[in-house]
Amino acid sequence: MLQRGDRLYTSTLSVGEILVKPVAARRSDVAERYLTFFRRPGINVLPFDFKAATSYGRIRQDKAIRAPDAIQLACAAAAGIDLFITNDVRLSDSVVPGINFITSLERALV
Repeated sequence: MLQRGDRLYTSTLSVGEILVKPVAARRSDVAERYLTFFRRPGINVLPFDFKAATSYGRIRQDKAIRAPDAIQLACAAAAGIDLFITNDVRLSDSVVPGINFITSLERALV
């Protein structure tokens, strides 16, 4: 990724999800390390804003896409992300306006 000059994007949902366990374990030191990671240059955290919410409404018309996945896709679509890589192979077949390619992590590593 770095050699190609790719940029890494994720949504605020990812940040919240990754904080669940350290917060539950009362490990503020671990939570702060995670937050520091997401603040690094080269990592862009996309908000779930009005534009993303509009995309979300369209994406959720496909009942096979769960709400958290739809939030991730909506944030990416609102930002015009070229390539969306997911751990959920089922999402690879999704067509989302604003995202050029959706693929699984397995396929992206090939």
